[in-house]
Amino acid sequence: MHTQDFPQLASIERIEQGFEALGYICSTKIATAVFLAFQLRKPVLVEGPPGVGKTELAKTCSELLSVPLIRLQCYEGLDEAKALYEWKYGKQLLYTQVLKEKLGDLLHGAKGLAESVERLHQFGDIFYSEDFLEPRPLLKAMQQERGAILLIDEVDKSDYEFESLLLEILSDYQVSIPEIGTVKADVSPMVFLTSNNSRDISDALKRRCLHLYIPFPSVELEERIVRSRVPDIDATLRHQLVAFVHSLRELDLKKAPAISETLDWARSLLLLHASELDTALVRSTLNVLLKFEDDINNAESGLDELLRGAGSAG
Repeated sequence: MHTQDFPQLASIERIEQGFEALGYICSTKIATAVFLAFQLRKPVLVEGPPGVGKTELAKTCSELLSVPLIRLQCYEGLDEAKALYEWKYGKQLLYTQVLKEKLGDLLHGAKGLAESVERLHQFGDIFYSEDFLEPRPLLKAMQQERGAILLIDEVDKSDYEFESLLLEILSDYQVSIPEIGTVKADVSPMVFLTSNNSRDISDALKRRCLHLYIPFPSVELEERIVRSRVPDIDATLRHQLVAFVHSLRELDLKKAPAISETLDWARSLLLLHASELDTALVRSTLNVLLKFEDDINNAESGLDELLRGAGSAG
């Protein structure tokens, strides 16, 4: 990817403006990381708690640049066949049957065993050509003519062996296929790796990446996000609900409400024609924000204080 082909990433300011136009309100820190990743051709390791917009960042980049988003969801036991490539065994088997039926014709006129083997060997090489190759996300991202956004999601859920597989790809944007040779990207993809910090990422992988930590947003930034995504909500209610969510996040919860849950709550309050927060309204809608009954009970026990902190009448 080159700057002249993607002027949308030519400066930090243009990135912020482009993201905002698409409804992704980001900090200057995030826009700077995207700008540097693009200019330096380095992947970005995006860490932070669940629900702060790590995956959405890659999706927005794809939309901004009008290039494909190719996503690899990581999990324990992920291997080359699912991440990189595999052979089309069904097609190979079908081809074998056709070759078997035509074997007499192929060997007709061959003089001796050596010539027969040579003829068969020519057809054997076809079985391991690109015609029989099934690209998976990592390889597919390197084959895009205009480039792509490659999202390697929740890399912390994969094994250390999978991280080793990524090292060559993220260093030189190429991969070695024993039967074919080295496949190198004509246009290197822009790569985002996300992690929820369920385990430590290896130093070798971290060295190849720019690091970006996305925390929960400030009250001001989250208000901007809500205003962008739920524009019809009243300004007073918007301030109250964001302040209330921030107070919730300070509690000892199993799962703090994510930005997506703040937006869901804002839409829910809009549907309920709410004008401000009150105790009954919050009690009846806490399940939109909190996903564990223990968390709901925890919040309800101090609900009056939380509402006062959010600036509502209670």
